Amino acid sequence: MTKNEWMKSVRDARKRVPSREADRPGPRRFLAIGALGAAAGAVAAFLFDPQRGAARRAQVVGRAGALWRDATASIERGTRYVGSTVEGKAQALKHAGEHEPMPNDASLAMKVESELFRDPEIPKGDININVEQGVVVLRGQVADTGMSDRLEKTARAIPGVWEVENLLHLPGEPAPTHR
Repeated sequence: MTKNEWMKSVRDARKRVPSREADRPGPRRFLAIGALGAAAGAVAAFLFDPQRGAARRAQVVGRAGALWRDATASIERGTRYVGSTVEGKAQALKHAGEHEPMPNDASLAMKVESELFRDPEIPKGDININVEQGVVVLRGQVADTGMSDRLEKTARAIPGVWEVENLLHLPGEPAPTHR
């Protein structure tokens, strides 16, 4: 073995053997152990006091139980929220592209007119159709109440219609106003 190899083996051996100073506890370790001991003693004196200790222990147990119940309820709520959000997103992805976009009011009005005026019995010149944000407003005169109800039902069945406001009236009756 050469001198350099021998010196290297000595250095390696020194690194593996702990020094005596590292084995001795320092003042910080004594302070930490002392602080923990003092805290444990204060907790023990607080909980095992002969006069109020039993009530304090019962209070600690009650608060710990409440904390546990609150934590489990919070976890359950969070789990339900995440589960429903994931399920909703999965359904949205599953059904993506299946529905047609909502038509604007002008195209919806034309669609309602074409559906309602398809029947030759409907007096086209006596009925006015307006659409405002998906709400169809029917105004004008019709021959009987059955026709009024049929027109309202047909308009409600059209995709994109949110609501139908039926202001149709019979001849000779006053026109109804907005409800």
